[in-house]
Amino acid sequence: MTSLRDPLTLPCGQVLPNRIMKAALSEALGTKQNAPDERLERLYTTWSQGGYGLLITGNVMIDRAQLGEPGNVVIEDERDLAALTRWAKTTHDAGVPIWVQLNHPGRQANPLALGHTPVAPSAIPVNLPGATTPRELTQGEIEDIIERFANSAAVCEAAGFDGVQVHAAHGYLVAQFLSPLSNQRDDDWGGDPQRRMRFVLEVVRRIRSRVSPGFALGIKLNSADFQRGGFTEEESRDVVAALAGEGLDLIEISGGSYEQPAMMGTAAASTRAREAYFLEYARTVRGLAGDIPLAVTGGFRSRDGMQTAVHTGECDVVGLGRPTATTPDAADVILANRADALSTRSLRFGMRGVLGRVADLKSLDGMLDLGWHADQLHRMGAGRAPDLDRGRLATVLALVRRNGRASLRPQRRGAR
Repeated sequence: MTSLRDPLTLPCGQVLPNRIMKAALSEALGTKQNAPDERLERLYTTWSQGGYGLLITGNVMIDRAQLGEPGNVVIEDERDLAALTRWAKTTHDAGVPIWVQLNHPGRQANPLALGHTPVAPSAIPVNLPGATTPRELTQGEIEDIIERFANSAAVCEAAGFDGVQVHAAHGYLVAQFLSPLSNQRDDDWGGDPQRRMRFVLEVVRRIRSRVSPGFALGIKLNSADFQRGGFTEEESRDVVAALAGEGLDLIEISGGSYEQPAMMGTAAASTRAREAYFLEYARTVRGLAGDIPLAVTGGFRSRDGMQTAVHTGECDVVGLGRPTATTPDAADVILANRADALSTRSLRFGMRGVLGRVADLKSLDGMLDLGWHADQLHRMGAGRAPDLDRGRLATVLALVRRNGRASLRPQRRGAR
């Protein structure tokens, strides 16, 4: 019987000490030069002592001209190799593998951080407040982005990280190529599901060709984007089948985007029937993935739920996201039987009757909740404990300070 405490040997030969993973959370703790510093070292030292079998960093960008938000770390060459090496070492001292999540925001770039028009597969803006219509990428620019993913992965290996994870979920660039809502090209990179998946396949192949066989390569993939006319579960299963022969070491299943944040528990009731939002989908791709282990992130809270998912083979690794921002040793809490379940907090706006007439509350609540959890990461990066009593006002002020007033601009009902 497989247990949460059991180690897991990945296809590349890397061994995870147990089955609980700290999933990626965007820290926004990079310097003004987009480099890691002692705050990230402090945060990951804390997590390295939390009992996890794997730590995945959040939202490291591959192009400093294309940021998802202020404070992103960027890896595009070796200029920050010494700082990256110190970051990787923080978890190695505790014997915990650390992977870098590599990402390109595409049309979800923060306009205040970017300073110019974002790029995307097609010139279609994201349906969020303050969104800018992106410029369609040329074929030459697509090739350059693929090469950037590979370059960044090679730098990560040189710095001592144990692997990288390609972020192909949550509405970022790779997911934009996969979705017919954001990719309406009619060339070799779009037009049908096979051509829409070409970009992710080329990214994975290029990275694998540039790193050593023992360096882990994972991907975070949407089960669906939960939007009418968007990326479906059937299309997602086809992508998993195509990736099965590409030398991957872990497929992490999530879902949704910032337009429809299913990864934060806003999916339909049928999707939330199980404790973890995406377990039903994971069961359907188990055979398609072949020997590649599956991780599921989103909704896990109880020890019984985690153990059952691993014991039944629905997934090989349990991913924890938001609970690690409030309980940094969440894995140890579960593995050492210190509690039956992890506690969490979701922050929501008040005045729902008033705000509901002028704003998309789902988007506003999602932004507030993400901001509240980001505040906890900033506290730990400063050497302080999480503050579970932090209120809405303090969170809003921190959001505006980091991202500008556009971060909370209300969206009128029906706006596109």
